[in-house]
Amino acid sequence: MRIGIAIRLTSSDHARLTEIAADRNSPQKHVWRARIVLLSAQGVGTNEIMRATGKAKTCVWRWQQRFVEAGTNGLLIDKTRPSRIPPLGEAVTARVVALTLTEPPGEVTHWTAAAIAAACTISVSSVHRIWRSHGLRPHQMRQFKLSNDPQFAAKVRDIVGLYVNPPEHAVVMSVDEKSQIQALDRTQPGLPLKKGRCGTMTHDYKRNGTTTLFAAFNVLEGSVIGRCMQRHTHQEFIRFLNAIENQVPPNKQVHVVLDNYATHKHPKVIEWLGRHERFTFHFTPTSASWINAVEGFFAKLTNRRLKRGVFHSIVALQTTINRFVKDANQNPKPFQWTKDPDEIIAAVRRGHQALDSHH
Repeated sequence: MRIGIAIRLTSSDHARLTEIAADRNSPQKHVWRARIVLLSAQGVGTNEIMRATGKAKTCVWRWQQRFVEAGTNGLLIDKTRPSRIPPLGEAVTARVVALTLTEPPGEVTHWTAAAIAAACTISVSSVHRIWRSHGLRPHQMRQFKLSNDPQFAAKVRDIVGLYVNPPEHAVVMSVDEKSQIQALDRTQPGLPLKKGRCGTMTHDYKRNGTTTLFAAFNVLEGSVIGRCMQRHTHQEFIRFLNAIENQVPPNKQVHVVLDNYATHKHPKVIEWLGRHERFTFHFTPTSASWINAVEGFFAKLTNRRLKRGVFHSIVALQTTINRFVKDANQNPKPFQWTKDPDEIIAAVRRGHQALDSHH
């Protein structure tokens, strides 16, 4: 026993240390620290503790002292050691942040960590650490588009009102076309997914033509009316409107949500609309096609079927799309709008204010 150190254990400390030393799931460093204290409490000498635990004399003395000062919890915590490298000063941190927020010299668009490190004569890891602490990500860029429609607020409230509180005895159809869907065939067959290797696909491809999918998403039911056509002019759009006319029960009013594509406002389309009084068009604000519910179906079609698909012909592509639409209609899910329109309008206003103040 070290001179001047006397360890006496309470019943609770003895039970806890015994449990730590006997638990097979305890970290080994906790086990031998607990054994040092238990042996010391039994009056075992330092040399014997060294032989029993395989630790040096200074190590035994250190953990005896730690238990006297901090108890059992002190054995389970490692004290941090001061770094041998002096910390960066506030001036260096401020310089890194200031440089990151400025335009870099030369023909480059943004600062890199290596460029900042060279300019400030610090390590790249230090630059990353400063960026993380200040929430700076110069390597990332987010895209946006603010609508300049003077009737933005009114159109948003109109369309969101159709989604949230649709009229009685009416059907709300979100309509759009996904144009230029390419029938891509790969130049070589890929390899399937297996353990330790992801699936493979050649980067080059063969183009076998394109098709356009006209889709009408029933917001209340979640079902989809889809037609594949070679073009997407007003003639094809009118043919698709006739398909909607034939499939919607005659006693229902039809509210159609559309974007501002020129085909949707063609004079022939307006004439068709005048002959079908139960149809009402609701146009989304300009540069705000994301409010059209059918865009979610198009995204699902792209990510789940088209992006990795291999199509040897346009017919194969159209057959695949038709099967996907049929499968989606087997288990339709009604569309649920959750965003408050006032929050959308306020966010767009803040965006315009931020742009105006910056420029």
